[in-house]
Amino acid sequence: MSTQGKVWLVGAGPGDVGLFTIKGREILAKAEVVVYDSLVGDGVLAIVPASAEKINVGKRAGHHTMKQENINQVLLEKAQEGKRVVRLKGGDPFLFGRGGEELELLCEHDIPYEVVPGVTSCIAVPAYNGIPVTHRDFCSSVHVITGHKRAGENYNIDFEALVRTRGTLVFLMGITAMEDICKGLLEAGMDPETPAAVLQQGTTAGQKRVVATVATLKQASDAAKIQTPAIIVVGQVCQVADTFGWYEKLPLAGYKVLVTRPKELVSGMAKKLREQGAEVLELPAIGVKPVEDRTNIYKAFEKLDTYQWLAFTSPSGVRIFFELLMDAGKDIRALGSVKIAVIGRGTAKALKEHHLYPDLMPEVFDGASLGAKMAKECEPGAKILLARAAIGNKEVTEELAKREDLTVDDVAIYDTFYESQELIDEKGQFESGKIDCAVFTSASTVKGFVAATPGLDDTKVLAACIGKQTEAEALRYGMKTAVAKEASIDSLVDLVIELKMQNKKQQNKPTEERGK
Repeated sequence: MSTQGKVWLVGAGPGDVGLFTIKGREILAKAEVVVYDSLVGDGVLAIVPASAEKINVGKRAGHHTMKQENINQVLLEKAQEGKRVVRLKGGDPFLFGRGGEELELLCEHDIPYEVVPGVTSCIAVPAYNGIPVTHRDFCSSVHVITGHKRAGENYNIDFEALVRTRGTLVFLMGITAMEDICKGLLEAGMDPETPAAVLQQGTTAGQKRVVATVATLKQASDAAKIQTPAIIVVGQVCQVADTFGWYEKLPLAGYKVLVTRPKELVSGMAKKLREQGAEVLELPAIGVKPVEDRTNIYKAFEKLDTYQWLAFTSPSGVRIFFELLMDAGKDIRALGSVKIAVIGRGTAKALKEHHLYPDLMPEVFDGASLGAKMAKECEPGAKILLARAAIGNKEVTEELAKREDLTVDDVAIYDTFYESQELIDEKGQFESGKIDCAVFTSASTVKGFVAATPGLDDTKVLAACIGKQTEAEALRYGMKTAVAKEASIDSLVDLVIELKMQNKKQQNKPTEERGK
């Protein structure tokens, strides 16, 4: 007899992956089947488990990949197969998300389920635009209304009742109905000068705000070329938007950045970029795993006391070295008095997690500088264990080889492999200009990105590179490049901010000047 499956209705929030709940992440990480909508943000789609079966059911205004009845049936059938099914919905499952309809069929067949609420756009999007949906000086209530209607039917909205409330009105899915909504409010007696706003793609890099009045909102929206998804807010609270607006003041607001570090390292970079306001798409272009043949590294572990130096060229190398050391039944005491050299601050930080500090780190964080500094400072006849990727930077060993008295055991401890994300159309987003910049922290991440985006015109990619070697690889594919002042995550973040500022200056130039 097959194991009973289960369904989770999970709200993915309004777009910013930071607004995806902790419980939602935990449930999604264990999903075997993910049934997702078009309004789920890229940041959330990027963390869908690679092993999960993925079913796109669309659901955007005017376009449904799958009818609701068929979606209900998919959830039932996958659960009956004994699967852990996540129904991933933009916003909240129960706020115009038709979650109740999906549960009805599950209840009929005694399928167990849970509901994980999501941050709803009717509160989050106004908040990201400086609009408090309630304020003691302006209103005492907020009302959420759908602007969607069935084809051929009239709007089932009591406009007169809404006007009488004198509260804030939030219309979801109302862009195509904006003219009818504003007309209905005016005919019901609303003051034409009542402040109103339309908020496009809130909490993402595509966020855009237009504040007008009920009488002028449609005209102002058309002039600004507002696109879906967007929400309409009507009420006195809209007048404080320009004063309270905070998102647009962040250095990287409106900027979408692709981060291509290995999975184990991507989050730190992404966090720093998000703190500056960027929408970050975490798509690790490479992954790392311990080498299958560990004969050489285990031999090195048996004679660690014979080495004077241990050198690491990446945080991944540090992490995997100590994992393998533990697997071999040893701990940091096996290192004895060996000195440790690292390529840069990120690697030093990874070492610190094992309660160790480096004895040597070059001023410039690259392979050639590490090799040159070690060649200069290693004692005569020193023996060095270089623990790194199977395909490592030749510049390290080339510099060390200039010292004929040094013995270097160059031992591969991990392999690099390329990854791709099937739910995100990186190619389309780069070619349409939706992704502004890609961040590369090694030549390997550049290669991985190219491998994961076949058919992409790489000349459309603006590459923020951690160093000259990384830049050289990006230039090989024709990418537009810029290099961080130093090989560190903080310097890369500064570079991305600089690139955005340069782009803004370029856009503000007169058309004829831009064309020169």
